[in-house]
Amino acid sequence: MMIDLLIAIAAGCASALMFASISSGALISLLLFYLAPLPLLLAAIGWGPAGAAIGGVLAGGALGLIFSLPYLAAFLLTVALPAWWLGRLAMLGRPATAPSTPGSATPVEAVEWYPAGRLLLWIAGFATLTTVSALLTLGSDSETITAGLRHGLGRIIQMPSSPTEAEQIIDALAAIAPAAAAIIAMTTLTLNLWLAATVASASGRLRRPWPVLRDVAMPPMTLVALCIALALCFTGGLPALIAQIVTAALMLGYALTGFAVLHTITLNLRSRGVMLGLAYTVVLLFGWPVIAMAALGMADALFGIRQRHRQRQPPPLSAP
Repeated sequence: MMIDLLIAIAAGCASALMFASISSGALISLLLFYLAPLPLLLAAIGWGPAGAAIGGVLAGGALGLIFSLPYLAAFLLTVALPAWWLGRLAMLGRPATAPSTPGSATPVEAVEWYPAGRLLLWIAGFATLTTVSALLTLGSDSETITAGLRHGLGRIIQMPSSPTEAEQIIDALAAIAPAAAAIIAMTTLTLNLWLAATVASASGRLRRPWPVLRDVAMPPMTLVALCIALALCFTGGLPALIAQIVTAALMLGYALTGFAVLHTITLNLRSRGVMLGLAYTVVLLFGWPVIAMAALGMADALFGIRQRHRQRQPPPLSAP
Protein backbone atom coordinates (compact mmCIF):
# COMPACT_ATOMS: atom_id res chain seq x y z
CA MET A 1 0.00 0.00 0.00
CA MET A 2 2.81 2.40 0.89
CA ILE A 3 4.61 1.61 -2.36
CA ASP A 4 1.47 2.32 -4.37
CA LEU A 5 1.07 5.67 -2.57
CA LEU A 6 4.68 6.61 -3.26
CA ILE A 7 4.27 5.70 -6.92
CA ALA A 8 1.11 7.81 -7.10
CA ILE A 9 2.91 10.81 -5.59
CA ALA A 10 5.91 10.34 -7.89
CA ALA A 11 3.65 10.09 -10.95
CA GLY A 12 1.77 13.22 -9.89
CA CYS A 13 4.99 15.16 -9.35
CA ALA A 14 6.36 14.09 -12.74
CA SER A 15 3.14 15.06 -14.54
CA ALA A 16 2.97 18.42 -12.73
CA LEU A 17 6.57 19.28 -13.61
CA MET A 18 6.05 18.33 -17.24
CA PHE A 19 2.82 20.34 -17.39
CA ALA A 20 4.34 23.40 -15.71
CA SER A 21 7.42 23.34 -17.97
CA ILE A 22 5.39 25.10 -20.67
CA SER A 23 5.75 28.33 -18.69
CA SER A 24 9.49 28.35 -19.41
CA GLY A 25 8.93 29.02 -23.11
CA ALA A 26 11.63 26.54 -24.18
CA LEU A 27 11.00 24.39 -27.24
CA ILE A 28 11.57 21.12 -25.34
CA SER A 29 8.87 22.19 -22.87
CA LEU A 30 6.24 21.74 -25.59
CA LEU A 31 7.13 18.05 -25.88
CA LEU A 32 7.09 17.66 -22.10
CA PHE A 33 3.72 19.42 -21.92
CA TYR A 34 2.13 16.99 -24.38
CA LEU A 35 3.64 14.00 -22.51
CA ALA A 36 2.34 15.20 -19.13
CA PRO A 37 -0.42 12.52 -18.92
CA LEU A 38 2.10 9.70 -19.43
CA PRO A 39 3.25 9.21 -15.78
CA LEU A 40 -0.32 9.20 -14.47
CA LEU A 41 -1.44 6.85 -17.24
CA LEU A 42 1.41 4.49 -16.40
CA ALA A 43 0.44 4.59 -12.72
CA ALA A 44 -3.21 3.88 -13.60
CA ILE A 45 -2.38 0.94 -15.89
CA GLY A 46 0.40 -0.57 -13.81
CA TRP A 47 -0.77 0.09 -10.24
CA GLY A 48 -4.46 0.92 -10.48
CA PRO A 49 -6.61 3.98 -11.23
CA ALA A 50 -6.79 4.99 -7.57
CA GLY A 51 -3.09 5.85 -7.61
CA ALA A 52 -3.56 7.99 -10.70
CA ALA A 53 -6.47 9.81 -9.06
CA ILE A 54 -4.49 10.52 -5.89
CA GLY A 55 -1.42 11.64 -7.82
CA GLY A 56 -3.49 13.83 -10.14
CA VAL A 57 -5.33 15.59 -7.30
CA LEU A 58 -2.11 16.20 -5.34
CA ALA A 59 -0.32 17.48 -8.45
CA GLY A 60 -3.23 19.74 -9.36
CA GLY A 61 -3.37 21.15 -5.85
CA ALA A 62 0.37 21.87 -5.90
CA LEU A 63 0.08 23.67 -9.25
CA GLY A 64 -2.82 25.71 -7.91
CA LEU A 65 -0.81 26.79 -4.87
CA ILE A 66 2.37 27.57 -6.80
CA PHE A 67 0.83 29.24 -9.84
CA SER A 68 -2.91 29.95 -9.84
CA LEU A 69 -6.34 28.33 -9.88
CA PRO A 70 -6.47 28.31 -13.72
CA TYR A 71 -3.39 26.05 -13.68
CA LEU A 72 -5.21 23.74 -11.27
CA ALA A 73 -8.32 23.58 -13.46
CA ALA A 74 -6.33 23.13 -16.67
CA PHE A 75 -4.23 20.30 -15.22
CA LEU A 76 -7.19 18.42 -13.79
CA LEU A 77 -9.19 18.75 -17.02
CA THR A 78 -6.50 18.06 -19.62
CA VAL A 79 -4.13 15.70 -17.76
CA ALA A 80 -5.45 14.13 -14.56
CA LEU A 81 -9.02 13.33 -15.62
CA PRO A 82 -8.14 11.72 -19.01
CA ALA A 83 -5.23 9.77 -17.49
CA TRP A 84 -7.34 8.38 -14.63
CA TRP A 85 -10.37 7.49 -16.76
CA LEU A 86 -8.51 6.04 -19.75
CA GLY A 87 -6.21 4.03 -17.47
CA ARG A 88 -9.25 2.69 -15.63
CA LEU A 89 -11.03 1.70 -18.83
CA ALA A 90 -7.92 0.13 -20.36
CA MET A 91 -7.74 -2.32 -17.45
CA LEU A 92 -11.50 -2.90 -17.22
CA GLY A 93 -12.59 -6.48 -17.86
CA ARG A 94 -15.49 -8.78 -17.15
CA PRO A 95 -15.84 -12.56 -17.08
CA ALA A 96 -16.75 -14.13 -20.40
CA THR A 97 -17.22 -17.70 -21.53
CA ALA A 98 -15.04 -18.62 -24.46
CA PRO A 99 -15.89 -21.53 -26.79
CA SER A 100 -14.60 -24.87 -25.59
CA THR A 101 -11.33 -26.03 -27.07
CA PRO A 102 -11.10 -29.30 -29.06
CA GLY A 103 -11.04 -32.23 -26.70
CA SER A 104 -12.46 -30.20 -23.81
CA ALA A 105 -15.95 -30.92 -22.54
CA THR A 106 -16.39 -27.64 -20.69
CA PRO A 107 -16.14 -24.07 -21.97
CA VAL A 108 -13.07 -22.05 -21.07
CA GLU A 109 -13.45 -19.14 -18.66
CA ALA A 110 -12.01 -15.97 -20.20
CA VAL A 111 -11.99 -12.23 -19.62
CA GLU A 112 -13.62 -9.75 -21.97
CA TRP A 113 -11.52 -6.59 -21.89
CA TYR A 114 -12.77 -3.10 -22.66
CA PRO A 115 -12.65 -2.68 -26.46
CA ALA A 116 -9.84 -0.55 -27.88
CA GLY A 117 -12.29 1.08 -30.29
CA ARG A 118 -14.32 2.48 -27.41
CA LEU A 119 -11.11 3.77 -25.84
CA LEU A 120 -10.50 5.61 -29.10
CA LEU A 121 -13.96 7.16 -28.86
CA TRP A 122 -13.29 8.29 -25.28
CA ILE A 123 -10.02 9.86 -26.44
CA ALA A 124 -11.94 11.79 -29.10
CA GLY A 125 -14.34 12.95 -26.40
CA PHE A 126 -11.52 14.19 -24.17
CA ALA A 127 -9.85 15.92 -27.12
CA THR A 128 -13.13 17.71 -27.84
CA LEU A 129 -13.63 18.64 -24.19
CA THR A 130 -10.16 20.09 -23.71
CA THR A 131 -10.22 21.99 -27.00
CA VAL A 132 -13.65 23.50 -26.40
CA SER A 133 -12.70 24.43 -22.83
CA ALA A 134 -9.55 26.17 -24.04
CA LEU A 135 -11.46 28.12 -26.68
CA LEU A 136 -14.14 29.20 -24.19
CA THR A 137 -11.43 31.00 -22.22
CA LEU A 138 -11.22 33.38 -25.19
CA GLY A 139 -14.95 34.17 -25.27
CA SER A 140 -18.46 32.79 -25.21
CA ASP A 141 -19.31 33.22 -28.91
CA SER A 142 -17.62 32.27 -32.16
CA GLU A 143 -16.82 35.86 -33.20
CA THR A 144 -14.99 36.63 -29.95
CA ILE A 145 -13.15 33.31 -30.04
CA THR A 146 -12.06 33.84 -33.65
CA ALA A 147 -10.92 37.38 -32.86
CA GLY A 148 -8.89 36.06 -29.93
CA LEU A 149 -7.29 33.43 -32.15
CA ARG A 150 -6.42 36.05 -34.75
CA HIS A 151 -4.89 38.30 -32.10
CA GLY A 152 -2.81 35.46 -30.66
CA LEU A 153 -1.64 34.25 -34.06
CA GLY A 154 -0.78 37.82 -35.07
CA ARG A 155 1.51 38.16 -32.05
CA ILE A 156 3.21 34.81 -32.71
CA ILE A 157 3.55 34.90 -36.50
CA GLN A 158 5.78 37.55 -38.00
CA MET A 159 5.58 37.36 -41.80
CA PRO A 160 7.71 39.46 -44.17
CA SER A 161 4.79 40.11 -46.53
CA SER A 162 2.23 42.79 -47.21
CA PRO A 163 -0.33 43.49 -44.46
CA THR A 164 -3.13 42.17 -46.67
CA GLU A 165 -1.40 38.84 -47.33
CA ALA A 166 -0.45 38.46 -43.67
CA GLU A 167 -4.04 39.11 -42.61
CA GLN A 168 -5.34 36.52 -45.08
CA ILE A 169 -2.89 33.93 -43.79
CA ILE A 170 -3.79 34.66 -40.17
CA ASP A 171 -7.50 34.43 -41.00
CA ALA A 172 -6.95 31.04 -42.65
CA LEU A 173 -4.94 29.76 -39.67
CA ALA A 174 -7.57 31.02 -37.23
CA ALA A 175 -10.25 29.16 -39.19
CA ILE A 176 -8.47 25.81 -39.00
CA ALA A 177 -6.96 26.29 -35.51
CA PRO A 178 -9.84 24.70 -33.52
CA ALA A 179 -9.91 21.54 -35.64
CA ALA A 180 -6.10 21.37 -35.64
CA ALA A 181 -6.03 21.71 -31.84
CA ALA A 182 -8.50 18.82 -31.50
CA ILE A 183 -6.38 16.65 -33.82
CA ILE A 184 -3.22 17.44 -31.84
CA ALA A 185 -4.97 16.72 -28.54
CA MET A 186 -6.30 13.39 -29.76
CA THR A 187 -2.99 12.37 -31.34
CA THR A 188 -0.95 13.12 -28.22
CA LEU A 189 -3.45 11.46 -25.87
CA THR A 190 -3.54 8.33 -28.04
CA LEU A 191 0.26 8.28 -28.11
CA ASN A 192 0.43 8.68 -24.33
CA LEU A 193 -1.93 5.75 -23.79
CA TRP A 194 0.05 3.56 -26.19
CA LEU A 195 3.37 4.51 -24.57
CA ALA A 196 2.03 3.86 -21.06
CA ALA A 197 0.73 0.42 -22.06
CA THR A 198 4.01 -0.39 -23.82
CA VAL A 199 6.11 0.56 -20.79
CA ALA A 200 3.78 -1.37 -18.48
CA SER A 201 3.99 -4.43 -20.74
CA ALA A 202 7.79 -4.26 -20.91
CA SER A 203 8.02 -4.01 -17.11
CA GLY A 204 5.54 -6.84 -16.50
CA ARG A 205 2.89 -4.56 -14.97
CA LEU A 206 0.33 -4.92 -17.79
CA ARG A 207 -2.24 -7.32 -16.36
CA ARG A 208 -4.15 -7.86 -19.61
CA PRO A 209 -3.20 -9.26 -23.02
CA TRP A 210 -2.07 -6.77 -25.63
CA PRO A 211 -5.03 -5.99 -27.92
CA VAL A 212 -4.90 -6.87 -31.60
CA LEU A 213 -4.71 -3.31 -32.93
CA ARG A 214 -5.58 -4.26 -36.51
CA ASP A 215 -9.02 -5.31 -35.21
CA VAL A 216 -9.76 -1.91 -33.64
CA ALA A 217 -13.16 -0.58 -34.71
CA MET A 218 -15.15 2.45 -33.61
CA PRO A 219 -18.60 1.74 -32.08
CA PRO A 220 -21.34 1.52 -34.76
CA MET A 221 -23.20 4.68 -33.71
CA THR A 222 -20.04 6.78 -34.07
CA LEU A 223 -20.71 7.15 -37.79
CA VAL A 224 -24.15 8.59 -37.03
CA ALA A 225 -22.60 11.07 -34.59
CA LEU A 226 -20.07 12.06 -37.25
CA CYS A 227 -22.83 12.73 -39.79
CA ILE A 228 -24.70 14.89 -37.29
CA ALA A 229 -21.53 16.82 -36.46
CA LEU A 230 -20.83 17.36 -40.16
CA ALA A 231 -24.35 18.75 -40.66
CA LEU A 232 -23.96 21.11 -37.69
CA CYS A 233 -20.73 22.49 -39.17
CA PHE A 234 -22.87 24.50 -41.60
CA THR A 235 -25.15 26.09 -39.01
CA GLY A 236 -22.84 28.93 -37.99
CA GLY A 237 -21.96 30.39 -34.60
CA LEU A 238 -20.65 28.51 -31.58
CA PRO A 239 -22.51 25.24 -32.39
CA ALA A 240 -20.72 25.12 -35.76
CA LEU A 241 -17.36 25.72 -34.08
CA ILE A 242 -17.93 22.89 -31.63
CA ALA A 243 -19.19 20.65 -34.44
CA GLN A 244 -15.98 21.27 -36.39
CA ILE A 245 -13.95 20.16 -33.37
CA VAL A 246 -16.06 17.01 -32.92
CA THR A 247 -15.79 16.25 -36.64
CA ALA A 248 -12.01 16.60 -36.63
CA ALA A 249 -11.63 14.30 -33.62
CA LEU A 250 -13.94 11.61 -34.99
CA MET A 251 -12.35 11.80 -38.45
CA LEU A 252 -8.95 11.16 -36.88
CA GLY A 253 -10.45 8.20 -35.03
CA TYR A 254 -11.65 6.74 -38.32
CA ALA A 255 -8.25 7.47 -39.86
CA LEU A 256 -6.65 5.31 -37.16
CA THR A 257 -9.14 2.52 -37.88
CA GLY A 258 -8.31 3.02 -41.56
CA PHE A 259 -4.71 2.13 -40.77
CA ALA A 260 -6.03 -0.95 -38.94
CA VAL A 261 -7.92 -1.91 -42.11
CA LEU A 262 -4.75 -1.44 -44.15
CA HIS A 263 -2.81 -3.69 -41.76
CA THR A 264 -5.51 -6.36 -42.16
CA ILE A 265 -5.92 -6.42 -45.94
CA THR A 266 -2.15 -6.49 -46.52
CA LEU A 267 -1.47 -9.43 -44.20
CA ASN A 268 -0.77 -11.92 -47.00
CA LEU A 269 1.14 -9.59 -49.32
CA ARG A 270 4.88 -10.04 -49.77
CA SER A 271 5.43 -6.31 -50.09
CA ARG A 272 3.38 -5.56 -46.95
CA GLY A 273 6.21 -3.79 -45.13
CA VAL A 274 6.92 -1.52 -48.08
CA MET A 275 3.26 -0.63 -48.54
CA LEU A 276 2.70 0.13 -44.86
CA GLY A 277 5.92 2.12 -44.60
CA LEU A 278 4.99 4.14 -47.69
CA ALA A 279 1.49 4.84 -46.33
CA TYR A 280 2.79 6.07 -42.97
CA THR A 281 5.52 8.15 -44.63
CA VAL A 282 3.11 9.88 -47.02
CA VAL A 283 0.68 10.71 -44.20
CA LEU A 284 3.44 12.05 -41.92
CA LEU A 285 5.07 14.11 -44.68
CA PHE A 286 2.00 15.64 -46.30
CA GLY A 287 -0.77 15.33 -43.72
CA TRP A 288 -3.73 15.58 -46.06
CA PRO A 289 -3.62 11.89 -47.20
CA VAL A 290 -4.97 11.08 -43.73
CA ILE A 291 -8.36 11.92 -45.29
CA ALA A 292 -8.00 8.80 -47.45
CA MET A 293 -7.32 6.71 -44.34
CA ALA A 294 -10.41 8.20 -42.66
CA ALA A 295 -12.45 7.31 -45.75
CA LEU A 296 -11.09 3.75 -45.58
CA GLY A 297 -12.07 3.53 -41.91
CA MET A 298 -15.59 4.77 -42.62
CA ALA A 299 -15.92 2.40 -45.58
CA ASP A 300 -15.01 -0.47 -43.27
CA ALA A 301 -17.66 0.67 -40.79
CA LEU A 302 -20.27 0.72 -43.57
CA PHE A 303 -19.34 -2.30 -45.67
CA GLY A 304 -17.28 -4.52 -43.33
CA ILE A 305 -14.11 -4.59 -45.45
CA ARG A 306 -12.09 -6.50 -42.88
CA GLN A 307 -14.83 -9.07 -42.30
CA ARG A 308 -15.22 -9.67 -46.04
CA HIS A 309 -11.46 -9.98 -46.41
CA ARG A 310 -11.27 -12.63 -43.68
CA GLN A 311 -14.12 -14.59 -45.25
CA ARG A 312 -12.28 -14.71 -48.58
CA GLN A 313 -9.13 -16.13 -47.01
CA PRO A 314 -8.60 -19.91 -47.46
CA PRO A 315 -9.31 -21.98 -44.34
CA PRO A 316 -6.28 -23.23 -42.42
CA LEU A 317 -5.07 -26.75 -43.24
CA SER A 318 -6.17 -29.35 -40.72
CA ALA A 319 -3.48 -31.24 -38.85
CA PRO A 320 -2.84 -34.77 -40.12
